[in-house]
Amino acid sequence: MFRRRAASKPNEDAARVWGVCSALLDYPTEELIASLDDLEALTPEHPHLAGLFDHLRRVPLAEAQQDYVATFDHTRKCALYLTYFAYGDTRRRGAALVQFKEAYREGGVEWAEELGELPDHLCAVLQFGATVDTDIAWRLLNDHRAGVEMLRVALTGWRNDDGSVGSPWAAALLAICATLPELKGEDADAVRRLVEQGPPAEEVGLSGYGADPALSGPALISTATIPVGAPR
Repeated sequence: MFRRRAASKPNEDAARVWGVCSALLDYPTEELIASLDDLEALTPEHPHLAGLFDHLRRVPLAEAQQDYVATFDHTRKCALYLTYFAYGDTRRRGAALVQFKEAYREGGVEWAEELGELPDHLCAVLQFGATVDTDIAWRLLNDHRAGVEMLRVALTGWRNDDGSVGSPWAAALLAICATLPELKGEDADAVRRLVEQGPPAEEVGLSGYGADPALSGPALISTATIPVGAPR
């Protein structure tokens, strides 16, 4: 876990990338496919995202949905939940999830519990940063940078059925990491240790937060509804 703030700050371009990546990392729907042109216009000719846009346009929707579930919902190392990488299913994770809700409240919004989603979902943090408070989202992403980087490593090393390497969704993680400070020293060492060791394995019931996110159904976050609720 990274508790210190990064030296640099996010800019408008970073917030735009976060908003687009939040949509692209969501469960594929007809609405998402219909919005691809508008999303791409926000990040024209992005060096990482162009391939993902092309992939989502080419692949039949049902196939994209099946691949998404196989990647994010059935594979622990590709879970989109940031606290999972740091805490696994341990008791400490519950407190970390509360910190995400408090961070959203600091930005003037309340987490929408009725959506049934966890507040540490990467798409939620990115949406929050793109539409509510960039600085707070920047802090959350950097505090949980090891998890972001582990997800990037897992997706770039993903083994496809045809023998090729690299998930199409790795493009979104590469784009997100490009908006964050370069990893050096202790930060880089922490990522390496996490990749080598994986999340803690202590199993506990997280009452009120659902089961293992890596084994759950499709994310309940959509491009049309930010999971943090209306301003207080």
